[in-house]
Amino acid sequence: MGEIILPRRMFLWSMAVIYLIAFVSLYVQIPGLYGNEGLLPARRQLRYGGKSLMEQLQSSPTLLWFGPRLGLDTHTAMELLCLLGAALSLAATLMEALRDSVVFFCLWAMYLSMYQVGQVFLYFQWDNLLLETGFLCILVAPLTLIRGSRRVREHDGVTFWLMRWLLFRLMFASGVVKLTSRCPTWWGLTALTYHYETQCIPTPLAWFAHQLPVWWQKLSVMAAFIIEIAVPLLFFSPLRRLRLGAFYLQVLLQVLIILSGNYNFFNLLTLALCLSLLDDQHVHFWLRKTDKTNNHDSKLWSWLSYLLELAVWSLLIFGTIVCFDLQLDTKKNAVSSRTAFTYHQFNHFLKAVTIPSVWVGVLSLTWEIVKAMFRYACVSGFLKRFWGTIQWSLFAAATVAMFTISLVPFTYVEYDSHARLWPGVRRAYELVDRYQLVNSYGLFRRMTGVGGRPEVVIEGSNDGVKWTEIEFMYKPGNLSAPLPVVTPHQPRLDWQMWFAALGAHTQAPWFTSLMYRLLQGKTDVIELIQTDVTQYPFHQQPPTYLRAHRYRYWFTEPKADGSYPERWWRRVYDEEFYPTVHLGNTFLDSMLNQYGLKDKSPPRRPPNTTVARAMRWMRSQIKGVPSEVLIWTLIACSATLCLLKGLRSKHTEPKAHNASVTVNNHTETVPDGTSDHLGKSDEHQAAEEEEGEQGEDSEDEAEEGEGEEKGNVTDDEEDETREEEEEMDDEEEEREKDVNPRKRRF
Repeated sequence: MGEIILPRRMFLWSMAVIYLIAFVSLYVQIPGLYGNEGLLPARRQLRYGGKSLMEQLQSSPTLLWFGPRLGLDTHTAMELLCLLGAALSLAATLMEALRDSVVFFCLWAMYLSMYQVGQVFLYFQWDNLLLETGFLCILVAPLTLIRGSRRVREHDGVTFWLMRWLLFRLMFASGVVKLTSRCPTWWGLTALTYHYETQCIPTPLAWFAHQLPVWWQKLSVMAAFIIEIAVPLLFFSPLRRLRLGAFYLQVLLQVLIILSGNYNFFNLLTLALCLSLLDDQHVHFWLRKTDKTNNHDSKLWSWLSYLLELAVWSLLIFGTIVCFDLQLDTKKNAVSSRTAFTYHQFNHFLKAVTIPSVWVGVLSLTWEIVKAMFRYACVSGFLKRFWGTIQWSLFAAATVAMFTISLVPFTYVEYDSHARLWPGVRRAYELVDRYQLVNSYGLFRRMTGVGGRPEVVIEGSNDGVKWTEIEFMYKPGNLSAPLPVVTPHQPRLDWQMWFAALGAHTQAPWFTSLMYRLLQGKTDVIELIQTDVTQYPFHQQPPTYLRAHRYRYWFTEPKADGSYPERWWRRVYDEEFYPTVHLGNTFLDSMLNQYGLKDKSPPRRPPNTTVARAMRWMRSQIKGVPSEVLIWTLIACSATLCLLKGLRSKHTEPKAHNASVTVNNHTETVPDGTSDHLGKSDEHQAAEEEEGEQGEDSEDEAEEGEGEEKGNVTDDEEDETREEEEEMDDEEEEREKDVNPRKRRF
């Protein structure tokens, strides 16, 4: 694989943006979810009990234990951590120097602190994925704040490889679990005929995608299987164009998911992981810049590569046709498809491919480690070579350790392969499991809502006779309400309402707390339902009675004349979900006591420290602002500033270069700064730092005192040639100054 300087920088910038999204999205929901009068108060998750700070951190690794030492309650401490995380990630987005290992460690620690007390509202796979990816960023990012340099390290390819392995695990497992679940809709290729209308929060495009013909929906399911199961095996291909082809197929899938569903930052995070499949040469192609990489491949090897690539894609197409029995139906102008293999055959395939895929990962990682070792061996200067070897050893060991423990959740997809793992690997995984360093994945295991999308509708009344539906901002309810676009924000209550509708209310204890808080008229909880409290039907007076019913929802269909219907949804009544309750109701009190949700003590007075007052002031400034608007405003402003910074760098460097060329009469072309948001190009920056380190190299060699020889005679000749050219440049500069003393070299 070629140089990965630019993809790595793009990835770190993307991670800073995703952290910003995650912290801001969570911050606006903290009072209603985790406040002292929220649905699941976070203070109940932290039991102090006279334990020492170390014992508290061992029982639950969260920074929230420091809250009382700062005079803050748990709710205020959570807001403080979220604001610090948002501010730090915003700064990292704007300044490359802050995309540092120390900064990413702080971001990871703060989000892990939220996760430890987040309970069911933070137990989503994308939260686990963010924690795992965020921890790997600590290894991938440079130590700018400590070393004072952003110079490319020879082992960057080793640590960045972990992102490719994580992407492989994510996609491969997501495809496999759909078939191992034996869900009839996935095996019958009809899952997408239900998916668009049964997903949590559909977008307007989901309605149109749902209207596509069944044969096209079945082809789409087939394509998803190929992209998620077969294509990830190409992530480790030694042939560059195969990796690029895999990259664009993954991007296509993620973009289509973003357009048809609101999955917060999950797809953006997956797209960031896809950057691990790129190299500098392809990024330069995007930027329309000349790539200076010399291609020494012979014509024979080039032709062999083309033939191998053609064979791989041909095999993939042939396998698709055979496995899904693709046939052209000329009468219906359609392509018919069906699953042409059995569960037993697929399980046999899974057993045959799981362990070999691990060994492919081992070979790919070994190649990256050996390549980095040889690069460090070629570094001039004993001390630099020695220090580089130490870095290589440490980062290679850390990478191998992360790869090894990740085998435990990866092999969950196949029982026999998991049983063959060395017990020591499983014990190591159990030691770090609480920190969410590695996780198992597998989205959409089974397709829900086959008989209609289940949806819980809460109704309130003041007299028990006239009932009014309580409409949420995002989840379906009102049949005529337009479908929202809220990506990348995640309304966590709306998501849990979707899960709650799949079963009985006893499987979602927080729902009882929701009914209780609405009867109390708690504003923090009401703002989870409607940011603009005036849109809430009982904003002036809390309802006396509440109840909940379950309905079945379906997308409407176009009219016979092809025009669009007035409503997005149609629904039928299903059953009672939660009985009629009121404050003091026996059933409600028993449920609150059963789940430990009853307030046993009077409300606590909020802290009045300087930090607490600052938190309340900050909350008042964003009150009433829709979360998605706030997030997109921050993203747009930071992206604009990064773009202006990049354009400024692009226009500044050519001027300095032209002045230098005028003085020195050089005819070669010096590349200008990269036009992306990251500022100077890495090649220009590396050249500057190499010049500054030449003096250090000579000092290292002088300290050796043994007259250590260079690696080969060619290096000596290049040094002599460089010295002669510098002397000629100096003489020419002196003559130029005599002619025109106003000219200066930049």
